[in-house]
Amino acid sequence: MTHPSGGISTPVIATPETQTAVEFLGGLVRFRAGSQDTGGNYALLEHTGERGYMSPLHQHRADEETFLILEGSLRVEVGTDTYQVGAGGLALLPRGLAHGFVVTSPQARFLTLHTPGGFDRFVAQASDARASDPAELTRMAAAHGIDIVGPPLLP
Repeated sequence: MTHPSGGISTPVIATPETQTAVEFLGGLVRFRAGSQDTGGNYALLEHTGERGYMSPLHQHRADEETFLILEGSLRVEVGTDTYQVGAGGLALLPRGLAHGFVVTSPQARFLTLHTPGGFDRFVAQASDARASDPAELTRMAAAHGIDIVGPPLLP
């Protein structure tokens, strides 16, 4: 339940059995806390994917994205810089800056925190089979404040 100020007014308890999981861009994404749970303040997603699970180069118009790597490693490209981020590492990416990621280890598991929330609604919509079409994915992303500005990253 949300509070009039945009925060939450009652506890939200979610168990693995009540959390939704969807396939997204070749990985599995579990909605740990959706924006509907947080009064729109943030969304917390857990990603699991094999080597090559990636995003296209994109930028968020309105939200920051934080990656916390739990297992494995990612290559994160931000602007013209490239970073290898392993287990326990964190990447905090500002809004408006083009970025992308790709899993470079055999498998990886990581959290993404999106502030404010809303990215989870895009993931839910893009998990639909239509999202395999790059033009459709680009259209859906734009409707959620995300501009796809380049191709997917390669491992």
